[in-house]
Amino acid sequence: MKIDLLSPASFDGGQPHAQFDWLREHAPVYRHAEPDGPGFWAVTRYADVRSVGRDSATFSSEPTIMITDPTPESGFEFGDHKMMLMMDPPQHTEYRKLISREFTQAPAVAMTPWIDAFARDIVDAVIERGECDFVADIAGEMPSYVIARLMGLPLADGRKLYELTEIIHTAPEALPEGAQADAVRRMFEYGMGVIAEKRARPADDLASRLLHAEVDGKQLDDMDFLLFFLLLIDAGGDTTRNLVGAGMLALLEHPEQYALLKSDPERYLSAARDELLRWVSPVIYMRRTATRDTEIAGNPIAAGDKVVMYYGAANRDAEAFDRADGFDITRRPNRHLAFGGGTHICLGQHVARVEIDALLREVIARMPDLELAAEPEWLASNFISGPRTMPVRFRPGRRIATD
Repeated sequence: MKIDLLSPASFDGGQPHAQFDWLREHAPVYRHAEPDGPGFWAVTRYADVRSVGRDSATFSSEPTIMITDPTPESGFEFGDHKMMLMMDPPQHTEYRKLISREFTQAPAVAMTPWIDAFARDIVDAVIERGECDFVADIAGEMPSYVIARLMGLPLADGRKLYELTEIIHTAPEALPEGAQADAVRRMFEYGMGVIAEKRARPADDLASRLLHAEVDGKQLDDMDFLLFFLLLIDAGGDTTRNLVGAGMLALLEHPEQYALLKSDPERYLSAARDELLRWVSPVIYMRRTATRDTEIAGNPIAAGDKVVMYYGAANRDAEAFDRADGFDITRRPNRHLAFGGGTHICLGQHVARVEIDALLREVIARMPDLELAAEPEWLASNFISGPRTMPVRFRPGRRIATD
């Protein structure tokens, strides 16, 4: 079995489950070569992925959660500043507190009415055409609108910023030279405009609150804010956009399961959403760095080694899931790791669930006879899994929202 978890080609069409199956059975802690680096340990079993993710003292998020260390040319080297994803406790804990209140379960549930309204508007925009790009027009719209509203930005700007996140997540070799760094620069330029606007006219939104937030008695500076802004725009769209896109593809590929979901959405939607998260695993991996000599499942790990957790592999581990290779929207329990775990468990998971449910509910109710109009084109990435485009057609309907 040829193992290559660096090439985006391995992830074209979804997770490379043949490779993952071989690794879990023969080399669950696998020393993977890295052409321009020292190599890394690929961890693929559920128990090991869960254990590494919960042990931030031994497996650090610094200097980065990406396989490749940041360089100035990459656009992801920020000097003395760090994105929250690249922090460990207690610093990570203090920064997470600044925004965690907005994303806990109760506030997320309270967002349901206006997120449901977004879902109606999104479907209204395409319903009369009978065709659309399911990723750009449906799956990508929702998280763009939600994070824009939370940050106090024009909704149309949320969509423009989403286009930059696609560039950031695309493998560098699939882009013109310097494209990722340019996307980060443009994101920061927009963020500087947000700083000026919210300082001049603060409002009841997340951006304004961040600009007045303090950590250890010190107010966040411009770069602190920009890194929060990048994180929220970037991570705020990943799970929903890629889960809804790839999840709908999974439902179309399993028509009996889709028919069951459509037969009683209120009964099956919650379990179906979790099964889609397990099945798709939108975030492919997260890296940690060993802080000391240790071991994983009997394999010695040296201090400084890169350790990479593969969530798609863990979520198909037969030791953790009955019928792990079967797609079952009634699966209970479903302790998938699509949102990660430990101190870095996805902050926006509760909001993502509300978004996913709202979109799926609206699509099921109002887009009958949905089918592929052309083969999906997948995002060229070894970090994020999901289709970049997915043309579909369906029976046209009528708008229901009032202008």
